[in-house]
Parts: sequence; structure tokens; C-alpha cells
Amino acid sequence: MTKSMIIPALDLIEGKVVRLHQGDYAQQTTYSDDPIQQFASYIQQGAKQLHLVDLTGAKDPVKKQTALIDKIITATQVNIQVGGGIRTEKDVADLLAIGANRVVIGSTAVTESKMVQGWFEKYGAEKFVLALDVKIEKGKKFVAIKGWQETSPITLENLIKNYRTFGLQQVLCTDISRDGTLQGSNVALYQEICAQFPEIAFQSSGGIGSLQDIKELKGTGVAGVIVGRALLEGKFSLEEAIKCWNA
Repeated sequence: MTKSMIIPALDLIEGKVVRLHQGDYAQQTTYSDDPIQQFASYIQQGAKQLHLVDLTGAKDPVKKQTALIDKIITATQVNIQVGGGIRTEKDVADLLAIGANRVVIGSTAVTESKMVQGWFEKYGAEKFVLALDVKIEKGKKFVAIKGWQETSPITLENLIKNYRTFGLQQVLCTDISRDGTLQGSNVALYQEICAQFPEIAFQSSGGIGSLQDIKELKGTGVAGVIVGRALLEGKFSLEEAIKCWNA
């Protein structure tokens, strides 16, 4: 296991760096029209792993921003994990071919688990991150799908157990109620799942708004902390976040 790290994230719509409020395309904030410059600044500050989401491709698979992502990866020369609308083997092969170090799979991992397990076997489990967005209802962690439009009957734990058989190594887990809120992470959720599945590298995602929020995740066992909006809005710098995490 590599040592845990802060992972800056960018969401892209038509080449622009944006954030959606709670996954709603109608509530979009645009931060920059130069993702390469944005990532360059993160690398300068010490980023070793980046996270990129193709929101245009997630909404409409025909409009995948693969050519742009290729440019970003070529210019960046640092590990980038890429997600957003990964529905077919061609999507996976295309991203690996342009140099993504990992492919992030969301809804498809829930709705087409046999197919995704086949990809694990063909390309290697280390090439994938399962992005599991959870809706917590009466203490049960249900996995939401299709841009959070639907809640599946499958629990986070059962999905992880199923994929573990196929060598699952990495899970990016988001508590939907915290995403984009800057209100802090669901620390208890990460403590619980990291303890239950110590062999899985979990990335926490959603809710980071201050250095204190980062500090609070330190004892949980997460392998990575995804930070998006807080960096774009200048709540703290990436350099400060890394220092805080390593302190």
C-alpha cells in the first residue's frame, strides 16, 4: 500500500472546471476554463495523484471528452484516475490507452457487476477504483446509482464483499448527504468501513471544507482524501492540506 495522500479533484463539463451542487446539472458553478493549468498548480504544490471526472461523458456517453483528457494526461505527467460514464469495455480501454493510471467505475459496477468483474480479470484489479456513493437510511448504507437519481437495494458492504473475490483493491466512497457541502466528512462511516475491510484502500470523498476536516480523517484508516471544491474556492491551499495530513 502506498502511503495515504490528498487527491485533488476536478470535474469537467465541456472542457471547463465546474462543480455541481449535489450532482444537479442545473446547479453548476464554473471555476476555470483551463484544467491543465489547474492541475499544474496542484502538482507544483505536491500532488502525486489526481482525480478527474468527465461530467459531460457521464451525462451523454457520445460526448465523452477523451481527446481533452488525453491532452490533460500528456501535459500533466502525474497519476490521474479518471471516471464519468464508464459503461463499456471500450471506455476502459480508451482511458488506459491514453495513460489514466486508474479507471473509476460508478453505477456500472452496481448494475453490470459480471461485466465489470470481467474487466478486473482482463486488465488487473489494480487498474480500477469503484466509486460507491452511499445513501445512509436507518443505519444501512445503500449504494446510489445513475447520478444519484436511484438508490439501489445493494449495501456498500455486500458490494465490496462481492468484488473482493475478484481482487478489489480501491474504493472511493462518498456519503451523498455531505458532497459539495463543505460541512465535513462522515468520519464515522470511514472508521467503520476501514476497520471492516482493512485490505481495501478507501478514498474519502465529499464534504471537505477546512483543514480541520482533513485532520479528523487522519485516524480513520483512509488511503486517500479527495478534495475538490474547497481547493477551487481557496478555503486552503493543497500545500497546506498535504502538510496537515502529513503532520
